[in-house]
Amino acid sequence: MTSASLAERLDGLLFFPVTAYGPDGALDLEIYRAHVRAGIEAGAGAVFACCGTGEFHALTPEEFHDCVVVAVEEAAGRVPVVAGAGYGTALAIQYAKLAERAGADGLLAMPPYLVVADQEGLIRHYSALAGATDLDIIVYQRDNAVLAPDSVARLAKVPGIIGLKDGIGDLDLMQRVVSAVRADAPDEGFRYFNGLPTAELTGLAYRGIGVTLYSSAVFCFVPEVALAFHKALMTGDDETANKLLDGFYRPLVELRNQGRGYAVSLVKAGVRLRGLDVGEVRPPLSEPSPAHVKELAELIERGMALVGDGDGDADKGGNGDADKSGNEGGDGVAR
Repeated sequence: MTSASLAERLDGLLFFPVTAYGPDGALDLEIYRAHVRAGIEAGAGAVFACCGTGEFHALTPEEFHDCVVVAVEEAAGRVPVVAGAGYGTALAIQYAKLAERAGADGLLAMPPYLVVADQEGLIRHYSALAGATDLDIIVYQRDNAVLAPDSVARLAKVPGIIGLKDGIGDLDLMQRVVSAVRADAPDEGFRYFNGLPTAELTGLAYRGIGVTLYSSAVFCFVPEVALAFHKALMTGDDETANKLLDGFYRPLVELRNQGRGYAVSLVKAGVRLRGLDVGEVRPPLSEPSPAHVKELAELIERGMALVGDGDGDADKGGNGDADKSGNEGGDGVAR
């Protein structure tokens, strides 16, 4: 383990692995291990285990703990591991303790379950979570948990709260958040990242307000494309970024928007198309239609062709068919 703080270590593409299930729907930790390992080896900057893409909502506490343990083992200190924590305050604290016991480096604090709280209630919730764990916390704002700029500035001063993941996409709000924290908590080293379902689509816009960290679901199944876009974004190669936006990311988002829950189920379908059988999503999510999976396979081929990697076949890229150990063939993130 490194002595550097989580805020200092967050860099590069943020990898949100899917959670693998066997044919019977039970957790498959060996396939999950292969998927996490491949993501790290492909160049992930951090592993966010059991979060939205990882179906946090569908996991038992025991399964959650076991997945975080596997992620920590595979990371082996090379990159930080951040685990999800959600529901009400009491349960969020329990998940924080499980993540701490599993060796995680930090938490992604999901919105509180169901209720729509006011700003003071949200601040109390996240502050209580921070006070109950030694893990650093990134607050995930989306849906029923949208924070005002002064609320984020207050949270930035709470020990242990080190960043904000934005799942809203309101750039006016984000600019005001960045400004408020800069004015009221300038010495906190607070971090921000774009957490929209396909964050690359808005990457250029977020870069304009100084937010360059983002979560990449595409990295789960086409890391070649995700890494090419990230390089273009970070080096100012907007020609390449726009080529990938026009040819791959915009069509992917349009496909994703055709089904509820596709932000998760379409990603798992993509991982399967690249050679690793991570199983289907658990209820209440549903699988994409066969026609949409076919469209996804064609998009993968197009994306691979755009980055000039091989012949673009969806089931190629060096990962074949995985065995249970993850040591042969498929490894879940194609090269």
